[in-house]
Amino acid sequence: MPLRQLLALLLLLATTAARGQAAPPAGRERLPLDFDWRFAYGHPFDPKQDFGNGTGYFSYLAKTGYGDGAAAAGFDDRAWRQLDLPHDWAVEQPFSEKASFSHGFRAVGRAFPNASVGWYRKSFVVPAADLGRRISLEFDGVFRNSIVWVNGHYLGTEPSGYQSFQYDISDYLHYDGQPNVIVVRVDATLEEGWFYEGAGIYRHVWLTKTAPVHVAPNGTFVTTQLAGNAATLTVQATIANGSAQAQTFDVVQDVQDALGHTVASQPLAPVRLPGAGQQELTCRIPVANAQRWSLEHPTLYTLVTRVRQGGRVVDEYRTRFGMRTIRFDPNAGFFLNGEHVEITGTNNHQDHAGVGVAVPDALLEWRLRQLKSFGCNAYRTSHNPPAPELLDLCDRLGILVIDENREMSSTAHGLGELRRLILRDRNHPSVISWSIGNEEWAIEGNELGARIGATMQAYAKTLDSTRAITAAISGGLGQGISTVIDVVGYNYIGQSNTDAQHAKFPQQPGWGTEEGSTHATRGIYVRDEKQHYAAAYDQKPSPKFYSIEGGWQHYAARPYLAGMFIWTGFDYRGEPTPFGWPSVTSYFGMMDVCGFPKDNVWYLKSWWTTQPTLHLLPHWNWPGREGQPIDVWAYSNCDEVELFLNKRSLGRQPMPRNGHLAWQVPYAPGTLEAVGYRQGRRTLTDVVRTTGPAAAIRLLPSQPTLQAARQDVSVVTVQLTDQAGRPVPTANQPVTFSLIGPGRLIGVGNGDPTSLEPDRYVDTLRLVPIEKLREQATTPDLPAGPEVAPAYDDARWAPAFISRQYDSTQLAPTAKAYVTRGSFELPRTLGPGTQVTLFYQPIGREQTIYVNGRPLAQHLLAAQSPPHGFVLDAALLRPGRNSIVFVATPLLKNKPWDVPNTLPGTIQVRTPAPAWQRRTFNGLAQVLVQATQPAGTITLTATAPGLKASTLQIKSVASPLPAAQ
Repeated sequence: MPLRQLLALLLLLATTAARGQAAPPAGRERLPLDFDWRFAYGHPFDPKQDFGNGTGYFSYLAKTGYGDGAAAAGFDDRAWRQLDLPHDWAVEQPFSEKASFSHGFRAVGRAFPNASVGWYRKSFVVPAADLGRRISLEFDGVFRNSIVWVNGHYLGTEPSGYQSFQYDISDYLHYDGQPNVIVVRVDATLEEGWFYEGAGIYRHVWLTKTAPVHVAPNGTFVTTQLAGNAATLTVQATIANGSAQAQTFDVVQDVQDALGHTVASQPLAPVRLPGAGQQELTCRIPVANAQRWSLEHPTLYTLVTRVRQGGRVVDEYRTRFGMRTIRFDPNAGFFLNGEHVEITGTNNHQDHAGVGVAVPDALLEWRLRQLKSFGCNAYRTSHNPPAPELLDLCDRLGILVIDENREMSSTAHGLGELRRLILRDRNHPSVISWSIGNEEWAIEGNELGARIGATMQAYAKTLDSTRAITAAISGGLGQGISTVIDVVGYNYIGQSNTDAQHAKFPQQPGWGTEEGSTHATRGIYVRDEKQHYAAAYDQKPSPKFYSIEGGWQHYAARPYLAGMFIWTGFDYRGEPTPFGWPSVTSYFGMMDVCGFPKDNVWYLKSWWTTQPTLHLLPHWNWPGREGQPIDVWAYSNCDEVELFLNKRSLGRQPMPRNGHLAWQVPYAPGTLEAVGYRQGRRTLTDVVRTTGPAAAIRLLPSQPTLQAARQDVSVVTVQLTDQAGRPVPTANQPVTFSLIGPGRLIGVGNGDPTSLEPDRYVDTLRLVPIEKLREQATTPDLPAGPEVAPAYDDARWAPAFISRQYDSTQLAPTAKAYVTRGSFELPRTLGPGTQVTLFYQPIGREQTIYVNGRPLAQHLLAAQSPPHGFVLDAALLRPGRNSIVFVATPLLKNKPWDVPNTLPGTIQVRTPAPAWQRRTFNGLAQVLVQATQPAGTITLTATAPGLKASTLQIKSVASPLPAAQ
């Protein structure tokens, strides 16, 4: 081939590849983007405190690529805090009586503008080989009202704090080795719910790369028809063509079992898609010897959808699913795989002690296992779409789910929110119902509510006809939403009549979406209004609400009710009913915010499981109450229970079905023992003893070994014991923690609803601007003179940069050099270990910097990369106002419209965090330890005055960082 023709062919191939028309790289990659972000606080309405965003001549809405301030790709974020995701900045804020009651009095929201907007930035490199692929940036959840830019290009705004969302960023990326910059502005000023919601990028972020022809996001749907051991799958797959030209392809659907073996396969005929088009393909796949997904055996399969072009696989999309049948019967309740299942569930918000809503996956799993331990088989995502990982875990652990929409609305926007939820989650076998609303008091009992509910339900059925739709109703039964919904959800039988609703609508199934809104403080058995303590005996909180026991007895006695969801599984921040400030968490949970069980857990375990159970309450440390009667309760599923005080029998009683036993026992120190009998035989015992004072600390990890991948977590229980090693249930003492090795502390807690201690201890970063910049022309060889002195009067100088005159031919200022004076304000006192750093950006081709009249750096060149950061010696600084002077030869313009840098840098004041500590509450506290890298031994030490210290070693084993999925 002649050289000219060869060059022409090479040019054609290069041009085609640049347009995304070349043969695309094979396969799909899903890469985590959780690590090494930069974070700083912005401001909801003051541009000066919001890094000048949106103040340019053209806004990012006016011209493509005009993200300015912190949204600009070249913005200097070196002074910002470095962190990994997930991150919740609200949990790091102090408490304030002026803050929101429903959000746990954290100093975030309209009254706290300085802590209600956060900025995140991250750089990453895309290899040249990815040119021609479709690349998407995916967020599992950001609270809330997030704006996203890539390389200064505005991508969009997502108002919801709970929806997952994504942007195709293929056209905005650099493929030549330059860093790409993601910027996210998050505004948590406005609350979305009436419970703690956190703030920030609190779920995972992903980068997904595909060929131009690929399975669309959330583009598959697998439904199952079962007949004995045979199954027929109906598979829908939406294929998208991300190129501008028509493409021909074929698809192969493989079904893999839990071991990865292919058990069925179905090829589809070739398809031709127009440019930028998409098409849904449907096929039916028979599967022999199908293993059903159930609570006891949650067997999962994987649908592998392969897209092929020219005989080559260009995309592979994996969909986990389970084969099972679900059915609600209006008279007999809920059936899974044709077998009756009584739903024993809990409602749960998404926060945990120490980390807020930024809950690592390992901690999510720990929380679910805590729920399963007392017989919880169902989970309601109150009141919002959950993290995708939570549903993955419910699939794997065998937990049923009500997946709940956040906003009840039949507008195009509202239905769009419902659509995103259903398309994302409809392949999870754990999800048995979509909830379209919760306690919508303005509409739930009227015709307006009926219309909205009917529209939403009908729309949901167009996306998924396999699941029932529900709504949680707390009033207006017999009218409004309750007349149109598939499965009526009862919120609190004390204010609704389930029997009357069932009589009026006999063909409508029902279940208790919320029940048992009781108040209990873990380990407290005497109500104390002053201390905001609610006794942990299960009592009706008011005439309109039932106790846990009363609620369960109602549902257990009515076969037409499918079961109930208790309010709540865990305590959560916010809604500190029946108290207010300084209570900051709820009292409703079966467990506190740390996951330490309250006594009600053993009531539920007695009647929600078949595991032999016996539990005594209260503790037996009551000094000063000798001879006074103490209410003693026993929770058990034994036939009978006998109580002994110091080996003397206080009586043997039969255990009522779904009930408990009670005695009044005059207090005497010693041993209180319960003995359980089944069929007349002694089978179980439970003992509470009077202990001595706290003498030692015990550390108990949930996991003794972690994966060294910057995500795995061990939940460490901190327990105070007496000299004999017995837990002291009344010990309240501050404990200090230190950690060495490849790990980090990410949160502490103790379950005390009135604790105002920090959940996290992080360095305090204050970004101090360099202000009041004024300048005067000078000569390049000017020696240091009076102009650099701190007290020099520059009042007659011109404002810096504004009045400079540029030579139109040389694109340079007419002056050869400038002296630019400014100042920065430091706190009046700097704490121990505080470090002040100047992160400098050049304002000249060459410059010398003076701080308070003393030279900091001389003859710095703008071409030097990266720009310098200077730690300022304490001897250079003074409390309050400090002077800073730059003597520089000015920057040149490359083009007449260029705007040279006018920001000489930022002063960062870093105050180290105090030592991690937490007071134990009724003998317990909790520390969350996360492995980092590399592998090694993590050593956690806990100390307290007068107590024997404790040291815990957690092994961290080598593990790669989370890779492509």
